[in-house]
Amino acid sequence: MPEGFVRTCSRQRSRGEGERVWLRLAGHLLARCSHETDPGAGASSTLDPVKQLLLAWFRENGRDLPWRHTTDPYAVLVSEVMAQQTQVDRVVPRWRRWLERWPTVEALAAASPADVIREWQGLGYNRRALSLHRAAQHVAAHGWPDDLTELPGVGRYTAAAVACFALGRDVLPVDVNVRRVQERTGHSFGAAAAQALMDLGATVCLARIPRCDACPLADGCPSRGQRFEPLRKQGPFEGSFRQRRAATLRLVADAETALAELDADAVASLVKDGLVRVEAGQVSLPA
Repeated sequence: MPEGFVRTCSRQRSRGEGERVWLRLAGHLLARCSHETDPGAGASSTLDPVKQLLLAWFRENGRDLPWRHTTDPYAVLVSEVMAQQTQVDRVVPRWRRWLERWPTVEALAAASPADVIREWQGLGYNRRALSLHRAAQHVAAHGWPDDLTELPGVGRYTAAAVACFALGRDVLPVDVNVRRVQERTGHSFGAAAAQALMDLGATVCLARIPRCDACPLADGCPSRGQRFEPLRKQGPFEGSFRQRRAATLRLVADAETALAELDADAVASLVKDGLVRVEAGQVSLPA
């Protein structure tokens, strides 16, 4: 059972019952829209009725994110890397500012690591900035590889997202939101539904307490009405070593600083990640 759910109400549906509801719903919807076809599958392919429900909801409720208006793989890569550990609302203005400063992958590749780290301040998980910089240098020197996981810091999800959203490849990028919707509904979706799945998972099919009353797929969902335990819980930032690292990096980003004036453990950790360097007792950003 997905995500170790905890039953909270008597109106639970078995997966078998949910599948039967899907079939009834599919038959009804097919009768209503048998004249419609899936643009991504050719004129002769009848649109998946569950996908039709999802995409109809997305047309009315999808988030208008700026990187959804471009197919530039560099711009999409920047958005994906920024959004890995940062809330989307915080990413939007920083993504715009980043692209104003470095509008092309070649421009970013030519920047210094120090400038890239400074520009990243406030987004957290600063190693992402260096990985993005190294990826840009690779692309500037060699072009975009067929296998995007060859780029520094690019894993399977990010590679799939850039391939789908920028390069038009028929691959579904499965992030935590997409996985949650597919597991709870028991339905498989294709690449054309990727953004809709992400938005449904981010705004309706929430991790712990889904908003089933607002979900377009609720009528046939075998998980309707259930609540879920979180998969993991990160410790608070306040008072953590992550906070100490972030505070130390901010000081060094502002100006070269004597090691004796800084948190030595935080500096050692930042050095290990390549985010700072120590020379003659002074701590600075990499050149």
